[in-house]
Amino acid sequence: MEFLPNILFFIILLVGIGFFIKNIRSIINNIKLGKDIQRNDKPWERLKKMTLLALGQSKMIDKPISGILHVIVYIGFVIINIELLEIVVDGLFGTHRVFAYYMGGFYDFLIASFEILAFLVVIAVIIFWTRRNIMKIKRFLNPEMIGWPKKDADFILYFEIVLMFLFLSMNAVDGILQELNTPNYIKAGFYPISVFLQPLYKGLSIPSLILLERTFWWLHIIGILIFLNYLYYSKHLHILLAFPNTYYANLESKGKFKNNSIVTDEVKKMMDPNIDPFSVDNDNSVPEKFGVSDVTDMNWVQLMNAYTCTECGRCTSECPANQTGKKLSPRKIMMDTRDRLVEVGKNYKKNNDTILPDGKELLNDYISPEEIWACTSCNACVESCPIGIDPLSIIMDMRQYLVMEKSSAPGDLNNMMGNIENNGAPWPFNNQDRLLWAKEN
Repeated sequence: MEFLPNILFFIILLVGIGFFIKNIRSIINNIKLGKDIQRNDKPWERLKKMTLLALGQSKMIDKPISGILHVIVYIGFVIINIELLEIVVDGLFGTHRVFAYYMGGFYDFLIASFEILAFLVVIAVIIFWTRRNIMKIKRFLNPEMIGWPKKDADFILYFEIVLMFLFLSMNAVDGILQELNTPNYIKAGFYPISVFLQPLYKGLSIPSLILLERTFWWLHIIGILIFLNYLYYSKHLHILLAFPNTYYANLESKGKFKNNSIVTDEVKKMMDPNIDPFSVDNDNSVPEKFGVSDVTDMNWVQLMNAYTCTECGRCTSECPANQTGKKLSPRKIMMDTRDRLVEVGKNYKKNNDTILPDGKELLNDYISPEEIWACTSCNACVESCPIGIDPLSIIMDMRQYLVMEKSSAPGDLNNMMGNIENNGAPWPFNNQDRLLWAKEN
């Protein structure tokens, strides 16, 4: 019976981590459904970008209020969970505040820092909730944020407050037990915030205090494990994926679009006077499909982008098409891609790792051509994303599919392309008449 709590802790920890690993594998398998793309060049530049954007949160402060608050929550949550290491050791070996034996006075500094950060996290979370639910900031009110996306954002805020309350309450009761010289509760740590919660628990008997402290301790670690596994279903998956996403981001200049090598080669052959235009080309390099109509046509970086999206809406708020009332929302493009990827991934697993048609596609069933053609290709969405997501690459690939596979484009664009083909310019004038305006003057 003496080791029953340790065994129970080990089982809970094993189950929590096991489910987390299972979820991560599911995400990796879904991302691998994408086509291969080489993003291993310039490793030092990529490492620098990852350090600045994912670890340093450098682009978050572009919007000072939300940015600084987010940095507080991010740093606070990461650093506070360093104490998780101590909890794991204590839970496995039956010790209590084991690090205090080895850190001495530095342990007091650590606990005090954790508590101050926990308090700042609570303040930041309250402000976030107020901005979403009372102030109703415009970028949180788009149609794609109705339903689960809004509930998910609120759930996470509630979850963070509960975890911080459990952490501070655990410390508050622990501090009282230390003052009472309770066996096994050594005097360790400095509690500048939880001391204000102690009046709630003073006056209780020692057995009641021990029960409360253990209850807060168990709920805190179980809550963290639940939070860890909830990430799989939440937009907060970016806590983990922001690092690989920024590392493998496109390093090319904004506005530089990739050439389709098949089309490029074809044009070169057409312009080469040494090649017979009527000769039969036995080259079998023509792809099965030009462009993208579903998630399996995308590359794995685009799919990782979809999973990493924070749904913050900075891309949509900066999008000129969206600002003028067009249907396009870059955030919705990424959310729809992720939802479709999850759906395809489930079918893939259900059908023994085989992709079978399910009668739906990302284009038309999730994203309409109207949204795709509303884009001005200005790169504002890419530039504004704090973690290097590229909605424009998906939009342009879908446009390529519509034009090259479906011959479906807005009338004005079709006219322009026809004029380029026939006249060598986007205007409806014969190229031999192009300089007539000069003679008229």
